[in-house]
Amino acid sequence: MDQTFYRTAADAIAAPPEQVAYVVAFDRAGQKNDAMTVIDVKPGSKTYSRVIGWTDTAASGDELHHFGWNACSSAYKHGGHNMHGLQRRYLLVPGLRSSNIYVFDVGPDPRNPKLVKTIDGKTLSKKASYSRPHTTHCGPDGVFLTCLGGAEGDDDGPGGVALLDHNTFDVVGAWETERGPQHFHYDAWWHLNQNVLISSEWGSPSMIEKGMVPELLLANKYGHAIHFWDLAAGKHFQRVDLGEEHQMALEVRPSHDPEATWGFVSVVISTKDLSAAVFRWFRDGNTWKAEKVISIPAEPADPDLLPPALKPFGAVPPFITDIDLSVDDKFLYVSCWATGDFKQYDVSDPAHPVEVGSVRIGGIVSRAAHPAKPDMPLAGGPQMVEISRDGKRVYITNSLYGSWDDQFYPDGVGAWMVKLDVNPDGGITFDKDFFPHGEEFRGLRVHQIRLQGGDASTDSYCYRQSDESGKL
Repeated sequence: MDQTFYRTAADAIAAPPEQVAYVVAFDRAGQKNDAMTVIDVKPGSKTYSRVIGWTDTAASGDELHHFGWNACSSAYKHGGHNMHGLQRRYLLVPGLRSSNIYVFDVGPDPRNPKLVKTIDGKTLSKKASYSRPHTTHCGPDGVFLTCLGGAEGDDDGPGGVALLDHNTFDVVGAWETERGPQHFHYDAWWHLNQNVLISSEWGSPSMIEKGMVPELLLANKYGHAIHFWDLAAGKHFQRVDLGEEHQMALEVRPSHDPEATWGFVSVVISTKDLSAAVFRWFRDGNTWKAEKVISIPAEPADPDLLPPALKPFGAVPPFITDIDLSVDDKFLYVSCWATGDFKQYDVSDPAHPVEVGSVRIGGIVSRAAHPAKPDMPLAGGPQMVEISRDGKRVYITNSLYGSWDDQFYPDGVGAWMVKLDVNPDGGITFDKDFFPHGEEFRGLRVHQIRLQGGDASTDSYCYRQSDESGKL
């Protein structure tokens, strides 16, 4: 059995730390091929903080986005697996613009990913009636692939989840059997032991393709709800509206406790006051509810320093574009991509988060530097975030989505990645020795991060530490 499948969250926390990180990089101009890069994250290594592996995709213009493993700890609860042969070996990587899906094999040499399969967008459209793949999660019945668009030629048709075969990675078809009122899509994850999947909403491809559309935003036309589904049956059973002013409900982060029935979802912006928010969902009797538990205000700014889209407001919205929950469910991390703030909250009581740490890097106005290069102002801001299984390290990259980068950072975002060290009682500080940036990424921008052996946003755990029934 793969030693990186962990029966409980505590087992994952106690496992050996990651030595490499996988980071996708894309060419905004669409002229160079996108790539899977490998970063050395082993302290003391001669190549620490350097790009040590690089594998191009087979085409240009993909804009590689959120990716994931073919298999993970949730396999303890899945049917149809040969647990003794299954491995966390392949990375499945969607191209958000091209709708292509790439499969990289990191088994033989973790530092040298090998591109072994490509599923083109036409195949995804033909077999699942979806396009614009966004996020992958290894789950029951297959690999779940969330998609923003409908079939080719109907990009703005309802988005949803495509299923890929666990072994061949062929497109099986659409996962949903009854969609209900759901139309927009973004992220999806689950409470396995509750047989519940939760999905979120961004907007259809035409609403995001060329950047945020101010008219649509101010008319509250982007997604503002989360959806609850019967995981086994693929049936929608409840929509929870966060309030139409809470535009773009993005990342869903369920508790890692397999018996818990709560999680967090982030909201990019409020049209009432330009604030950003995090909501907690929870089960109350037989229904699911959501309540705002974190609100981060916009920052006043000189309009002359703002991009055109923000000049009329005279302020910088936080733009919460990613969140991540530590494996022990203690800390929630929040990326404020526009202001440059990266915040840490103690969520031991998930209904009452307490901010316990914060750093600033990049930002539309602040352009805060990294301690390793204090004289180099940075564009972009904290965006994709990934946490080590033991919760001691946090990794961040700076690009959101090509057209949105250009809209809010018109002079460019460059490319950078940082690592933060975590105080177990709360507090985060920069690792001054970790700062891959610039030409290290050969002119490409960087996005999603995954860690060798799994990370905080990869695995679903099936048993509590005291649950002996999970032993094989």
